[in-house]
Amino acid sequence: MLSSSDIMTRSVITVKKETSVKELARILTKHAISGAVVVGSEDQVIGIVTESDLIFQNKKLHIPSVIAILDSYFFLENPDKMEQEIQKMAGATVGDIFSKDVVTVQETTTIAEIATIMSEQHVHTLPVLNDNNRLVGVIGKKDIIKTIASESGDSFTR
Repeated sequence: MLSSSDIMTRSVITVKKETSVKELARILTKHAISGAVVVGSEDQVIGIVTESDLIFQNKKLHIPSVIAILDSYFFLENPDKMEQEIQKMAGATVGDIFSKDVVTVQETTTIAEIATIMSEQHVHTLPVLNDNNRLVGVIGKKDIIKTIASESGDSFTR
């Protein structure tokens, strides 16, 4: 059965929190990738930044609904969410827009498990870590699709 180490991209494009949003867009475009791993000062994985994070910056701001009763106002939605959206939309660096809740897989994770994680958790870029929790690769949706299209892809399904 195929695993992460069989299909991952070993030359991982990483960015730092200080990378500008414009530079991130150039990196994603230049390398024809949909996301990059965000690493800290000691190259540890601290998050993921994707095309979706860049697109989010250009969306319309959703104002939470409010009900006024007497002299009181009640938010029907969490106003903190709006504040987070404003910060992300106004972000100038990767640190302002990246997702900190990163889902990772190990080198031994099977492709069926990877497909399940991507589908159920709605993630499209998975950093691959070794036994020492060091970044050794990355798996994107395209890696799964390439595997399905290849002859060896028949062995991982079901």
